[in-house]
Amino acid sequence: MSSAARAFARAHDHAQVTRRARGALFASAAITLLLYAVPFGGLLIYPLLLLSTLAHELGHGLAALATGGSFEAFYLWPDGSGMAVHTGPEGHALQAIVAAGGLIGPAVVAGLCFALARRERVARVVLGLLGLGFLLANVLVVENSFGFWYIGGVGVLLLALAARASAAVAQTALVFLAVQLALSVFSRADYLFTASAQTSAGVMPSDSAHIAAALGGSYMLWGAICGLFSVLVLVLGLWLFTRGSSRVDLASLRRR
Repeated sequence: MSSAARAFARAHDHAQVTRRARGALFASAAITLLLYAVPFGGLLIYPLLLLSTLAHELGHGLAALATGGSFEAFYLWPDGSGMAVHTGPEGHALQAIVAAGGLIGPAVVAGLCFALARRERVARVVLGLLGLGFLLANVLVVENSFGFWYIGGVGVLLLALAARASAAVAQTALVFLAVQLALSVFSRADYLFTASAQTSAGVMPSDSAHIAAALGGSYMLWGAICGLFSVLVLVLGLWLFTRGSSRVDLASLRRR
């Protein structure tokens, strides 16, 4: 095969991947809009709202582990609130990183899911790893029954999609998950700019307030910084997901 033919084959494969990826994105967006439009759609959206809380609190716990602390327990309550119990690390900067982990957690997971969902086979693997991760979290840190059954159910569903669904359905499922987490960044943006938060465990300082206490400055400032970072991560993830060769490039290769 000539170099021109190989280049054309690579470009054609790249274009096919891009078309499938964009199709999965459009399908996920359409399903999301349908959920918000149909009667009783709020009941269907409720599990997705819990998912954003899950990403938020796991962001705290994983940030604690990454900075040398420990992730002791995780709670998820029916009202959509949650709490990650962790110890350490020492130092104001590291404590601020742990607090920020929850604020940027949903955006980081969404951005990674977008970037990794570009190819159908990779999307299937990611779904399986996420499912295993949720089941592992259930065993190691989840402490209340509601959280146990919800997280366990999500883990089993993701594993089932990874094992049994077609490659196209698995890709769409991962993109749909990313869309929901991306939306949660904006639907819960008001939390970035509050000094306290109401949870089932009581009123607690917000994550932005924790960062301000550790590093100084206003919780409003740190909320804006975390929000901007989240948007940039989402934009990068979407760009990696939808990038593709132009028709002009393919046409020029055909002429060779």
